[in-house]
Amino acid sequence: MSTTLPSSVVDALRPLIVGRGAALGLQFWDGRSEVLGAGSAQVTLRLAHPGAALALMQQDLGALARAYVLGEVDVEGPAQDAVRLAIDLAAAGGGQRRSLHRLLAWRPGRHTLHRDRAAIAHHYDVSNDFYRLWLDQQLVYSCAYFARGDEGLDEAQNAKLDLICRKLQLKPGDRFLDIGCGWGALLLFAHRHYGVKATGVTLSVRQFEHVRQRIHDERCGAAVSVHLQDYRQIPGRAVFDKIASVGMFEHVGIKNLPQYFEVIRQLLTDDGLVLNHGITTRAGDEGVRDGAGDFIERYVFPDGELPTMAQAAAAMEGQALEVFDVEGLRPHYARTLAHWVERLDAHRADAVRLVGEQTYRVWRIYMAGSAQAFERGWISVHQLLAAKRDKPGFSQQRWNRQHMLGELASPGGRT
Repeated sequence: MSTTLPSSVVDALRPLIVGRGAALGLQFWDGRSEVLGAGSAQVTLRLAHPGAALALMQQDLGALARAYVLGEVDVEGPAQDAVRLAIDLAAAGGGQRRSLHRLLAWRPGRHTLHRDRAAIAHHYDVSNDFYRLWLDQQLVYSCAYFARGDEGLDEAQNAKLDLICRKLQLKPGDRFLDIGCGWGALLLFAHRHYGVKATGVTLSVRQFEHVRQRIHDERCGAAVSVHLQDYRQIPGRAVFDKIASVGMFEHVGIKNLPQYFEVIRQLLTDDGLVLNHGITTRAGDEGVRDGAGDFIERYVFPDGELPTMAQAAAAMEGQALEVFDVEGLRPHYARTLAHWVERLDAHRADAVRLVGEQTYRVWRIYMAGSAQAFERGWISVHQLLAAKRDKPGFSQQRWNRQHMLGELASPGGRT
């Protein structure tokens, strides 16, 4: 098989490559090599053994991703170019597309307190030093905001933090809650630049320890606090004037969205505002190809579920939270991920030293693939701003959006 299989791979892939205006390099386990298409190859695939060739011929994104993570297929060239090529090959080969149902459908036993804590640990407790290699200086692990389009990552993440604060109309003395506070960037930014009393909750032990140390180092005193806590365990009623949840509700589960927003409504004061920022999928879309959802479920986001924007808005409205502003940031997340992949690749040796070759490969292919998913519109990210609707009259939203569109934060934030 090893004698004839390289030729079979070349014969199968050649018609899919020719005419694409690009070239693909192949290096086989027996030393043979081939370039398919016109010109020099921007991406070269090194196949370690015959089984890797069979995975390539299946033209299944999940199988290819697993082969890359396990070192059976290696990639020379930019990660995003390799993912684009894999998607195009699957499409040209008639690969079956399917929706995100494996990520969207609720399954029994999911989203218990214990299981959610384990899922969060799997994703976020990899290594703070690993995340520090490719995130911005404040360790913001969510979509940045490129208001001009040419900003660096640090400036764009500062702009995103400021945008959230302006949308929530934060002011000195506000009691502000950040659900899923990550490494504390929004908490500390809101306190430093808007004078709020900020509370954060996270299920990640390493994030919790990091935020607690930052609070101590920046001498915030009692004005900023963090708790290792599930959102369902936050006590009290009407105890926060403003609430934000950024990049967290993907872990909640679609079936649990009503409960999630009910908790938020109970915690919010009658004249309070809430902003939910999260990844969404597109209604009726079958953009993620066969196997990709399984790969994400197994290696990256256990128990993750992506609602549509309409499902998220309906869940908020169903809990008497009036949605009055919606903003889609899909291009911003594609660009954010491109920055992350570039920075991760620039620190490959350090990443492998910290977390090992396989984990490095998981994150590289996951983020490059996610960038393509945002670029192609298979998934998006939305900010939904809402107010409580518990009493007659108008809520605290302003009559126009000028406060949201005002002067953006400088790289150092507002002063």
